[in-house]
Amino acid sequence: MTSIRQLRYFVEIAESGSFSAAAERLYIAQSALSRQIKELEQHLGTPLFERTARLPRLTLAGDAFLQRARRLLADLAQAERITRDMGDGLQGSLRLNHSSTVPLTGPLLARLGAYLQGNPGIALEIAQQSSEAQLEDIAAGRLDIGLLRLPVLRQHEGVVLHELFSEPLLLAVAAGHPLAKAPVVQLEQLRGERFISIPHRDRGGLSYLSASLCMNAGFFPQAAQVVSRKTTQLQLIQAGFGVALLPACMRDIAPASVRFVALGEVCESTVALACRRDAGLMVRQFLAAMQGV
Repeated sequence: MTSIRQLRYFVEIAESGSFSAAAERLYIAQSALSRQIKELEQHLGTPLFERTARLPRLTLAGDAFLQRARRLLADLAQAERITRDMGDGLQGSLRLNHSSTVPLTGPLLARLGAYLQGNPGIALEIAQQSSEAQLEDIAAGRLDIGLLRLPVLRQHEGVVLHELFSEPLLLAVAAGHPLAKAPVVQLEQLRGERFISIPHRDRGGLSYLSASLCMNAGFFPQAAQVVSRKTTQLQLIQAGFGVALLPACMRDIAPASVRFVALGEVCESTVALACRRDAGLMVRQFLAAMQGV
């Protein structure tokens, strides 16, 4: 019978790309790792890896098995978290990632602090990650909570999105830009501007929303010579490479030489919290705290 250990070993090899790297990350001897995989293949009656002179490659059977192995391990991890949550008091850690356009500032940071103060037994592991990667990791059980901007173009089975709040979009320009001192700017005035954030056809988020707003105003945003979907876009704006439509919260982390100008139209961006549909008590309580319930 296939063991949980064998599943974990198999997934680690597939994700790290080699037996030696997997053995190092698992803190076991490579010979012991190879023996476990050989026993797994014998039990399944088919090879999972092609042993090449260079690096092992998944066979067709191995690739199909990998998807299900990941799902089984994610379900097991979720079951363990739910069981622990049901004990006396909440203890443990939550893995939270946020996109670069959802900085942990203002009311969001205040709610996060209040949650931690009310739950001293819980620790947060925080990192920055793209929206698409967040959703993939949540679906696979590698991440508990994601903070991202809508819209999301690709849905993942078992992952749900909870809207937290909306905020206005502003035009961000360099201090020396002709529009920097304008009290209000209409979207149509940006027809000839160069945008440092252009959407990818398979990705949603802020750049997709910005392009949609520009198209509603009758034009598609022109790409600047240098583009970025990350926090570095603030530096690009500061250097005069182009402009962008950014949420109001980005003012908290923007360089002093970046100016934010109000838009004449009502343009808003929504922040959402992503988690698994079967999330445990810790995640559900965190969600309630972020929603201000």
